[in-house]
Amino acid sequence: MTRVSSIFSQILQLIPRLEFESAVRKHNAERHARGFSSWGQFIAMLFCQLGHAKSLREICGGLAASEGKLRHLGLPTAPARSTLAYANEHRPWQLQRTVFEQLLAKCQILAASQAGTRKKRKFRFKNPLMSLDATVIDLCATMFDWAKFRLTKGAVKLHLLLDHDGYLPSFAVITEGKKHELRVARQMPFAPGAILVFDRGYTDYPWFTSLTAQGVYFVTRLKENADYGVVEKREVPQRRGVLRDEVVFFYKLAQAGRDAFFRRIEFYDEERDRLLVFLTNHRELAAATIASVYKERWQIELFFRALKQSLRVKTFVGTSANALKTQLWTALIAMLLVKYLQLRSTFGWSLSNLVALLRQQLFVYRDLWTWIDDPFHPPPIPASLPEQLTLQLA
Repeated sequence: MTRVSSIFSQILQLIPRLEFESAVRKHNAERHARGFSSWGQFIAMLFCQLGHAKSLREICGGLAASEGKLRHLGLPTAPARSTLAYANEHRPWQLQRTVFEQLLAKCQILAASQAGTRKKRKFRFKNPLMSLDATVIDLCATMFDWAKFRLTKGAVKLHLLLDHDGYLPSFAVITEGKKHELRVARQMPFAPGAILVFDRGYTDYPWFTSLTAQGVYFVTRLKENADYGVVEKREVPQRRGVLRDEVVFFYKLAQAGRDAFFRRIEFYDEERDRLLVFLTNHRELAAATIASVYKERWQIELFFRALKQSLRVKTFVGTSANALKTQLWTALIAMLLVKYLQLRSTFGWSLSNLVALLRQQLFVYRDLWTWIDDPFHPPPIPASLPEQLTLQLA
């Protein structure tokens, strides 16, 4: 009879302990440790995400209720609430970010290996497609007084770069809510040849010129008050939707002595009965393809929705900046783990359904890889069962 550990334990095996311990040493995360390891803290916070625990009491109580199964996780005993609270407040959140980067590399390798086996690619071009956006996470201004946003409201902002190859979060930054998205975007690294999609909130003509100089393509929507001149009117294909395809320049850049030309594309969306105007620096892609690329930006909105609905990123178990960032980075790690399982599985999982069923199966002793391929099939019956004791009636 084949014996397996709990599903939670098998998920944790995707994060090698040697790599985790190297990250601990890198950030000197256990310089004030008093018997509670960084690995124990990580297990507790990952249980908070996958187990949907809402408070320190639920985290520690849930682990304590599974005391006999914790040894498979590498956790001797469930932590006390004060111990976990102290660890979240004082141990550097950068440890979780490093673990995120380690796991991301593994997910990207899996996504790349599966790219060639997919039956149909959505686009013919081979350029990496990335979406850039940010989401606001509201906080109580009195409890999180460091998270400046408005006079009576606190918030943090999660800036995210989503890789459409596997829909993986490839880069993330957490800032105060009042920090503008564009200031963070200017500092983000982008690979030459990538196609970057973002909304009108990132409009900045000098930044567009900088992206072009780096060999990075972008697709966005043009603001209605944009001051531009038309240089060339390109031939419009006989396809429904595309109304205009023009090469334009912006007077603001011209006055600054910068020669920069972009494409302006007018597209009529029949589905919603609206006119969309796109701006891009890609000269070769068809105008209809540019419209389809921008439509793909919706995937990052779906990612934010799944993150907020499926994981614990709305209520926090600590009020300090370090505790909050620790919880948010652990949520991103949990999302990567779920994405990895989704990529490995042959079953047609939706992300929300996979998270919901994982929550119910965390401490079940069953083979993880068999379960994610066939979740509704009962486990095999053991070849040999213990003999039943004889019932003594007399």
